[in-house]
Amino acid sequence: MEVFTEYLAQIRDETQRTRVKEVLDWVRHDFPELQPRYAWNQPMFTDHGTFIIGFSIAKLHMAVSPERAGMEHFHDDISEAGYSQSTMLFRIKWDEPVNYELLGRIIRFNQTDKAECRTFWRK
Repeated sequence: MEVFTEYLAQIRDETQRTRVKEVLDWVRHDFPELQPRYAWNQPMFTDHGTFIIGFSIAKLHMAVSPERAGMEHFHDDISEAGYSQSTMLFRIKWDEPVNYELLGRIIRFNQTDKAECRTFWRK
């Protein structure tokens, strides 16, 4: 995904860069209908022009941002997966496995919930 090439190249830690690339590649492979986009200094995926999910990195983790509605809907599942969370994102530590099943359910929820959404963010 050329849109993320420059972003990935800026990640100095090879382990972190590899993890982020794996997650982005997984989203692209499992949800080919989503459009990859780089905005607000983070890779994200959209559907018909509306935000579905975004990712960012920090020293200790990769953050996953499905908007507040996604966080509220999956709050308990995210906790059960062992991830820390805030109102707008959850954190996957670099040494934790990615729960792709949960990630897929979150993406599908946002696609369905925002099917009629005509704005980038929910209102």
